[in-house]
Amino acid sequence: MGPDRDSEDDDASAGARERALAEHARFVDANLKRNFRANFIHGVLGMTGFRLIYAPTIIPAYLMLLTGSAAAVGLGTALLQLGATISPIASGARIEHRSHILPYAIRVGSLMRLMILALALAGWLLTGDVLLLVTFGCFLLLGFFSGAQRVAFQMLMSKLIPIRKRGRLQGYRNFAGGLIAAVLAWVAGNWFIADEWLGNGYATTFLFAFVLTSAGLVVLKTMIREPAAPMARPRMPIRDRIREFPQLLADRDFANFLGVHSLATMARVGAPFWTVYAGTLLGLDGALVGGLSFMFLGSDTVSNIVWGPMGDRFGFRIVYALSLLCSIGGVALLVAAETAPPVYAAFMLLGFGGSGWMLAASTMVLEFGSAEDIPMRLAFATTVEGAIAAGGPIVAGLLVATWGFAPLFVLVFATLAAALLVLMLRVREPRNRAQG
Repeated sequence: MGPDRDSEDDDASAGARERALAEHARFVDANLKRNFRANFIHGVLGMTGFRLIYAPTIIPAYLMLLTGSAAAVGLGTALLQLGATISPIASGARIEHRSHILPYAIRVGSLMRLMILALALAGWLLTGDVLLLVTFGCFLLLGFFSGAQRVAFQMLMSKLIPIRKRGRLQGYRNFAGGLIAAVLAWVAGNWFIADEWLGNGYATTFLFAFVLTSAGLVVLKTMIREPAAPMARPRMPIRDRIREFPQLLADRDFANFLGVHSLATMARVGAPFWTVYAGTLLGLDGALVGGLSFMFLGSDTVSNIVWGPMGDRFGFRIVYALSLLCSIGGVALLVAAETAPPVYAAFMLLGFGGSGWMLAASTMVLEFGSAEDIPMRLAFATTVEGAIAAGGPIVAGLLVATWGFAPLFVLVFATLAAALLVLMLRVREPRNRAQG
């Protein structure tokens, strides 16, 4: 085959790629309002339920009730993260060659919700060591399906929502879902848990979370209009795909972003212990759990209506940086606190930092490199995050159990400061880089 024929084939391939991208863009624009609405409603219901589970208040308090051990709190959190470490790469490998992702996303989302139901049933039906073992097993599987769902749902959003709208969608979704979750967390602490509704307030809270998140999944399944993927990688064995990971790290900005994300994740291992620490100052009971949950989730909620539009306008690097500063301020205030008002103020700043970190981290990773590699970039980042978050809480729990909270605070300050420094010096805003 001569050079002229090769050139013609290349031109034909480029033309087909451009036509596929143009057709995909037309489909996205034609269905944007419907898909935006579906993602918003699903996100509000899902976030409301999942934040009752993942807020750094209810699960740590539940584990302290079951065991009385800070090390057990760390182990439970580590199991959640360990599960999320195992599944993302397998999930990315299963969807990166698919034309449509929604059926897979619904399957893994359903399995994740079944684990929340299992937590509720275990709380009502089991006792003693069996309850603890089943609870830890549910945490592991919940994390496993959570990691798979995160890759699938973020990839789905990248197909359906243009980059100019993603920050607003996530910000407004997080605002509405977080507002409801903050109120429900207060209700869960002050009514469900304090008054032991249905015989076990924590199990009642888990059941409520299951109902809300399941309703969100039904909305997503019935409302979404998903286009065929304009481009997809060829299917290959997962081992061969993993061998290609160094190619992703050839992008130095993405590699440095992973470094920042790793450091920030190391800092977040302290999150399950903030409520435990506050309990040593103020007395850990249902009212405190409800109040701190309301403050954390309320500030998380309000900040999203700032973080989302800011990210759309200026890029999410600045959102990431400001969220790290908020987290540093929150931990500093918690260390200095001796009475209730600064403790509540600290949880407010930690809520600001947590929401900005989550929004920026999940959105920035979509913007490095080519669209075909989005599933594996998501999987890589999620796996790195999960691996650190899996071991970190165990170490943190042992530190607290052995030497108290001081070493944990030192570790958190150091990693937050290092993450901020690397972000500002070594990671360019991917949106500006693409324009350049």
